[in-house]
Amino acid sequence: MEKQQYELCVEVLRRLDKAGVLKSLILVGSWCIPFYEDYFKAVKYGSSIRTRDVDFMVPGPIRVKNSVDLAALLKDLGFVIGFQGREGYIRLEHPELAIEFLVHEKGRGSNKPHPLKELGINAQPLRYLNLLTKDIIHAEIEGIKVSLPHPVIFAFHKLIVAPIRKEKDKEIKDKEEARKIIKALLDKGELAIIKMQFNSMLPKWRGKVLRGLKEIEESELLKFLTEK
Repeated sequence: MEKQQYELCVEVLRRLDKAGVLKSLILVGSWCIPFYEDYFKAVKYGSSIRTRDVDFMVPGPIRVKNSVDLAALLKDLGFVIGFQGREGYIRLEHPELAIEFLVHEKGRGSNKPHPLKELGINAQPLRYLNLLTKDIIHAEIEGIKVSLPHPVIFAFHKLIVAPIRKEKDKEIKDKEEARKIIKALLDKGELAIIKMQFNSMLPKWRGKVLRGLKEIEESELLKFLTEK
């Protein structure tokens, strides 16, 4: 990972934390991978990442004493407001990073931007995001407390969403990230945790995970999860 990119991400986290916003957010995208490094410190774990996208999920109300102008908060770092898609989802864009806010899609086809009045922006509704709130862990990044989905949940979510990706390269990336995290979990000896989380999921989600494991050729894990 480029040092400049990492330092910029940390500074964004620091400002969100100081403004009282970060406690209402869960980091859910590929930037979880380097921030899982402490969780996997006991095993060999490559945490490199090459992506601009920093995705935050908003699982509920944003609880701040006063509204925060997020664009103004990050303006001096070089971030500008950008728009994505015909619906007008707002992203905060920088040559090194693109910050986007997401919410769980509550109704099928409900793709209208979700206003985040407390931050002066909007969020994009996406399916299956509620899975990422199932088990939250916390990482300390440069003294900043960041909420992340448990690595098992992160990997399962990647397997579930990969087939519905419109871009083939994103589907491949999701599967690679899932494979990477699953390998680290197995190396850490967390087979029982993987099965516990799997068994606690909805049946239709379990089916999607099993199909995903078959596609990434995790045959041993697939066998273990389907054993009675």
